[in-house]
Amino acid sequence: MAKLGSEIFTTPFKTLLPPYRFIPTDETILHRPHQPSPLNEKAIRVLNWNIAKNNHDRSWQKDFDWIVDRYQPDLIFLQEVQLCTELKHFELAELGWSFAPNFIDTYRNIYAGVLTASRASCVTRKAVITEHAEPVSNTPKVSLVTEHPFAQGTLLTINSHLINFVELDKFKTQLVELETAIAAHDGAIIFSGDFNTWNRSRWQLLDKMTRRLGLSRAKFSEADTQNIKRFLMSPPLDHIFYRGLHQNYLQARVLDQIQSSDHKPMLVEFHL
Repeated sequence: MAKLGSEIFTTPFKTLLPPYRFIPTDETILHRPHQPSPLNEKAIRVLNWNIAKNNHDRSWQKDFDWIVDRYQPDLIFLQEVQLCTELKHFELAELGWSFAPNFIDTYRNIYAGVLTASRASCVTRKAVITEHAEPVSNTPKVSLVTEHPFAQGTLLTINSHLINFVELDKFKTQLVELETAIAAHDGAIIFSGDFNTWNRSRWQLLDKMTRRLGLSRAKFSEADTQNIKRFLMSPPLDHIFYRGLHQNYLQARVLDQIQSSDHKPMLVEFHL
């Protein structure tokens, strides 16, 4: 019996086990826009959405195409995006994008991570990988920090997916890493993503961190706020924070009619 067990774990079955299947990575992938244009200081339209790994699904692509065509976002922050490790392709019309995977699924030959798209050129980009990993899958989480030309300087954007099924101290460690990455920038900032703030303690840590950085949280109507992803009576999981900008409250919405992800797309407009 011992010999049989040993044979099982030296066969291809072994490649399905998380320690062998999921390989952490800290690379970034860049696709430049065909015709880059500066961000409009009078109206920067932002889309934030955890797409739940559905970007190869036809219904998701239909929803995404409709959102892009209807709302014409200038900056797009997507979490849980999957890209083929060979093609490294994401269809996004004239927008350029940067992709930061947190792991490679060697069984399916795909990257998983966060993607930031923009009409403007990306001046710098950096992946911030968590020190700690999710249990079972043993995969880290990733945030993508990018800079874009804007108003006699640069706009710093941070697209984050915060660590989930771990104790509070490990969640706090990721926030410290992000605060360090953000604190050095003295210009405009948009900090967006899925923050996994599913209890009060997590939310309070995030709230204190963003306040130290002088960031405000984008506001939505009471009805739209209720449509942001949450668990029972928990705080919302998805947020958009900003600094050095003003929010156009009339253009803030959460698209509850979209069903291709368990998270709803969030749309906000900013100006100087």
